[in-house]
Amino acid sequence: MSPRSIGHDLVRDAPALHRDLAVAQAVGRIVESDLPALPVVDDRRRLCGIFGEREFIAALFPGYIRQLGYAGFVPRRLDDALAKRATCAAEPIAEHMNTEHIDVSEDFSDIELAETFLNHRVPIVPVTRNTQVVGVITHSDFFHRLAKRLFDVL
Repeated sequence: MSPRSIGHDLVRDAPALHRDLAVAQAVGRIVESDLPALPVVDDRRRLCGIFGEREFIAALFPGYIRQLGYAGFVPRRLDDALAKRATCAAEPIAEHMNTEHIDVSEDFSDIELAETFLNHRVPIVPVTRNTQVVGVITHSDFFHRLAKRLFDVL
């Protein structure tokens, strides 16, 4: 008898963001959803990326910040950075979303889900049916379910 799948029980409904949505509106929807990121879709409702906490932070701070191994020597206050990049609030999320191929089809395996989380720095994995988003699985939910399953075995 094969072990039961844990990932399929973790699929959550999640609102999709349109790729043309402004960063400020997208952030508001992410906060309302209580998820760390949301799937991004095009005009045909096909998955084209994800936008979340990480992408927002990258949009808000200058691009060179990602290249630094240490930013302690940068003397700016947060308010200075916010004032300088406040214009990102009106930019479309398509300019900042993660476009890596990070979805799984609805018949995914737990191993496929684990591989996706391990090889991509994403807080969610969209679950798709024919390129349409049917839900998401969060990294945190998957972690907690794996931990519980391990302790059940021990």
